[in-house]
Amino acid sequence: MALKHAVLAALLDGEYSGYQLAKAFDVGVANFWHALPQQLYAELTRLEAAGLVGGRQVVQETRPNKRLFHVTDEGLAELERFAAATSKPSFIRDDLLVKVQAVDRVDAAPVIEQLDERARTAAAKVEIFEKLLARLRGERDESEFLAHGVRIGPYLTCLRGLAFERETRDWCERIAGVLRERSAVCRQHRGGA
Repeated sequence: MALKHAVLAALLDGEYSGYQLAKAFDVGVANFWHALPQQLYAELTRLEAAGLVGGRQVVQETRPNKRLFHVTDEGLAELERFAAATSKPSFIRDDLLVKVQAVDRVDAAPVIEQLDERARTAAAKVEIFEKLLARLRGERDESEFLAHGVRIGPYLTCLRGLAFERETRDWCERIAGVLRERSAVCRQHRGGA
């Protein structure tokens, strides 16, 4: 997947400025695609040059002018092609997992601290996703929203993000606990020997 597809998908909800697109990425899209604001601005320029998005200038009196972008018919066609193409399997690439892999031969204390921090970060993201999902479905319960909601794609990706963050939180808490127990046993053996 290229960044262009994530940008096109994010623009399906309407016109966004580059700033608004960056905010949309932070809230919803970031759970499956990370991009820095400057990457998004550069991608919008490329997409507009390719005819996949259209832009219009909005004159503002008290602030600098801004450009609003929307998906064009060509952009929708590109998303159609992308949706029809076979997706590659995902994979994990995480430096914290490398540290856990090596924990038998390195000091476990900093690894445990990093696991604790990752668990706290994931727990905070769980709260954000839960609030976002509630906002997206409004007064409906989930099954009603999924059956009758007008646009469920962002909700479905947030469900994946929620599941990922919950699993990350739970795994980090469990592994930090295992490493703490092992460290305590090792200290006891060293102290008693």
